Amino acid sequence: MKYKNIKNGIFIERPNRFIAKVLIDNNEETVHVKNTGRCKELLIKGTTVYLEKSENPTRKTKYDLIATEKMLPCGEKILINMDSTAPNEAAFEWIKESGIFSGNAKVKREVFFGESRFDLYVSDEERKAFIEVKGVTLENDGVAMFPDAPTERGIKHLNSLVKSISEGYEAYVLFVIQMKGIKAFKPNDTTHKAFGDALRYARSKGVKILAMDCIVTPDTMTIDKEIEVIL
Repeated sequence: MKYKNIKNGIFIERPNRFIAKVLIDNNEETVHVKNTGRCKELLIKGTTVYLEKSENPTRKTKYDLIATEKMLPCGEKILINMDSTAPNEAAFEWIKESGIFSGNAKVKREVFFGESRFDLYVSDEERKAFIEVKGVTLENDGVAMFPDAPTERGIKHLNSLVKSISEGYEAYVLFVIQMKGIKAFKPNDTTHKAFGDALRYARSKGVKILAMDCIVTPDTMTIDKEIEVIL
């Protein structure tokens, strides 16, 4: 996926989960944050962030905050995409080329199964599959983790994926790690053990769990390589 009209700036503060104050071309701007998660480990005063300028001239905020640099303990900087809409877009582009399904597979977005709405539905001849996509921005010592905050909705999705298997569907959870430099993925049991337990249960019932890292630049994010999942 690709963005347009990218600018860099310096993060100042985040008054609430929807907006941030960013210094752009020596002017303080109020920008929209495209991730309502906590992201406290990413949005640190003085950090370089990347923004997409809106093409809507009537919007109250001119920019969307989409990515940030993070300094690792080794002194290396990595770029992390933190746009919560990006994983679904990247997954939609990637799924036909993944080798999981054929090149003739049909992919639909946001399809309901019972009371749950899954991000992707794939039909491929006699195969039919639901895919729930989860974006991951939390990293610690090269290990990516999800969630960064308790998610009852996430547990509901996992339980619905288990149910879909009993009705003849394939079921996948795709964790899109919005950065490179990751050696493994695991559920964040410290923050929400119930989600980790639900993920382990889902795998035992046949839900396939994938974690993929991404090549991230200031104006692109592309799913790249599979990462080890540790449950």
